[in-house]
Amino acid sequence: MPTPPSSLNRRLLIGGALGIAGVGAGVGGAALLWNPREAGTLDTADSPPTLDFDGLRARAAELLVGGAIDPSDQEYAPAISRIDAEAAVLWDDMDRGDGRTAVWSDLEPVSSAANFNNSFRQLYRIAVGWATPGTDQYGDESIAAAVVEGLALLYDGGYNEHAEEVDNWYWWEIGSPTALLKTCVLLYDRIPAERLEQYFAAVDRWCPDADMRVVNPSIHETGANRADKAVILALRGILGKDDEKLRLARDGLSGTTTDEGRHTLFQYVTEGDGFYRDGSLIQHDNVPYAAAYGTTLLSSTGLAVSLLAGSAGEVTDEDLPVLYDSVELNYAPFLEDGLFMDCVYGRGISRPQQRDYHNGAQFITAVTQLAVGAPEEYRSRWHAGVKGWVERSQETFPYAEQAGIAGLDRVKAILEDDAVEAAPRPEYTRVYADMDRALARRADWSWALSMSSNRVAAYEMGNWENLRGWYLGDGMTYLYLPTDTEQYNDEFWPTANPYRLPGTTVDTREREVIAAEEGMVVLLPQNEVAGGAAFGDRYAVAAMDLVADGSTLRAKKAWFVLGDAVVALGADITAADGRSVVTTVEHRNLGRDGSPRITVNGDEQANDPGWSAELDTARWIHLEGVGGYVFPSGATGLRGLRETRSGSWNDIEQGPTTGGGDIEVHSRRYATLWFDHGVSPVTGTYAYVLLPTADEAATATFAGGSSVRILTNTAAVQAISAEDNGMVAAHFWQSGSAGILSCDGPASVVVAPEDDGIAVAIADPGRTTASVTVELDHPTSEVVEADDTVSVETGDRTRITVETDGSRGATHTVRLR
Repeated sequence: MPTPPSSLNRRLLIGGALGIAGVGAGVGGAALLWNPREAGTLDTADSPPTLDFDGLRARAAELLVGGAIDPSDQEYAPAISRIDAEAAVLWDDMDRGDGRTAVWSDLEPVSSAANFNNSFRQLYRIAVGWATPGTDQYGDESIAAAVVEGLALLYDGGYNEHAEEVDNWYWWEIGSPTALLKTCVLLYDRIPAERLEQYFAAVDRWCPDADMRVVNPSIHETGANRADKAVILALRGILGKDDEKLRLARDGLSGTTTDEGRHTLFQYVTEGDGFYRDGSLIQHDNVPYAAAYGTTLLSSTGLAVSLLAGSAGEVTDEDLPVLYDSVELNYAPFLEDGLFMDCVYGRGISRPQQRDYHNGAQFITAVTQLAVGAPEEYRSRWHAGVKGWVERSQETFPYAEQAGIAGLDRVKAILEDDAVEAAPRPEYTRVYADMDRALARRADWSWALSMSSNRVAAYEMGNWENLRGWYLGDGMTYLYLPTDTEQYNDEFWPTANPYRLPGTTVDTREREVIAAEEGMVVLLPQNEVAGGAAFGDRYAVAAMDLVADGSTLRAKKAWFVLGDAVVALGADITAADGRSVVTTVEHRNLGRDGSPRITVNGDEQANDPGWSAELDTARWIHLEGVGGYVFPSGATGLRGLRETRSGSWNDIEQGPTTGGGDIEVHSRRYATLWFDHGVSPVTGTYAYVLLPTADEAATATFAGGSSVRILTNTAAVQAISAEDNGMVAAHFWQSGSAGILSCDGPASVVVAPEDDGIAVAIADPGRTTASVTVELDHPTSEVVEADDTVSVETGDRTRITVETDGSRGATHTVRLR
């Protein structure tokens, strides 16, 4: 008998969440029945397949629901229990009576696209239960027969090749055919041949290739939509034993169906949807979307590649490494252990059924799936990352509670492999110029910044989703702490004050709630500047020229990351609308009944909701379990509040396929700090320092010292210096000087100390200049290393010129002695 898994791995996988009677330690993870690396490489695009269609279909089923497992193995218990519970509810609610006109009474009529799309999805979930050993539904022929009959009802009454496409195109061209074909894979032997042919005809009508959008043939699919359609074509080819469909799937991935590769998924883009070389990932033309649509892009592309391996459509694209590189370049930086950061989740933040821990599990599943066929150099690094993510997140969000059997099987094998060493938490600081994001990762905290510009959307709402997301891209900051993993997934979005998102400066006007029934409502603000410069793992400056939507409010906003502190500056805050303008320092979700200690200058404040205070004399504030806040330029207008806030997901999300209609009212406590700039302020300012995880003593010491100095905070220049090591950072809105720096035009600049010299990082985040010249009142004698775009005149006063034209806001770096 195989050796039982170690107690450590069992604890990590089940997280102590389930104690099912009769479930004991059994065999380890089931071996994969196939391996793309062993399937052979095709010499030409039309070489004979190495697997027959029965083999392809069996492999597809294994990819969808996992291979043979021992259901008594306790490590599978959470996944089996969840799959069973989901299927049981749907089975109990299914209308199986004679003369029925719908599969579920609340999804009638089935001629409605939303209803047949949801019905197909629910039938597939029941089919997964039927196909999963250990569930109550496993192998039950009555359940299989009912699902098969349900598919027929939906075809006859709604989704077929003769219908007219109305409502959301996605339900016709991706959502329904995906669920339909996946269900057919699992129940293939039980579906009459004539019915299969009807389903193929419907799919061929609504998803003829991966390139064309049927509802509007002038639109070429990109990103996740193209990947999803390639999966549909691959499944259609496998089920229909059609080599041409398999080739269409392959060509759809590489974009060679109609446009000679212009929309290939295996490329770096410079505009629109796709992967960017700086680590950005855009979907929907201008929305940062590494989570949800981004992870769907990764998982669907990986699934398509796996489905096609060994077939007439095997993917042999020489640019496939772009997809492999994206795991560490475009995705992994935003995985806070098991949580995928909401700053790259677009309108998805309003979906109650897909929160950050769901997205994290989806990404881990996608990575392990892609790793099966990836070269060893990638696979070994990804496995190390997965082991670290899963081990660090299991006390709060066990992967097994979100994963399917297939993903769990792969992760189980990684955890049990002693040769795989878990990767530690990353530590670095980055600016993503192509999606207006900045990120700082540290051993015990992570900080993210969401900006926007005339290139990157401030928010996206539509399909009844994200109804109050007006300020998500106006400089919202996120603070993730390993000791506070529920901050954004514990009902934050329905209960948070949308006018008090941390980091934002807003006009307090009452906003209209918009529910766009069709299409997207996307705000591209007027400002050009959003971005910044980063150097090494510790330093960055980011800036945004705030041009408020529907208001005269304007502001210059800048953030500086230096080691373990983040400095936020605001200047030229001006409005003329007769309303108050506020800048939020913190808006922390304290949970249902949290009452962490708050001290102001060392004086403890009241712990109960209802505390409010004018904090104009505050030099520093500490929030227990979070960190410290220091006000180096004073705290005039600073206000504090503890309150209980209530709301429902239905307030912000009413989508028919994304969890809308959840009217349960949730209540959470919040601690909020904000600057009140007054009514119609003129040239208002603010300055504060965030010290994540700092205790009271460290916060007080920082406030009483001079480790960070604000050099200037004006409409012309915002700059700081670190007195302990000489680091200087500035954003120049125009030509000017700050400390040892002067600049001849708009630019972000970081001067960082090194052991034997200095390094200078320069960027033009507004993309408005052809070149930038920076002068340092600092002697240098030698250029150690420089980007090709950088030229230097050394001497008592160093002169650095950077050719920024065409650099897309990227950072240019030079090292000097």
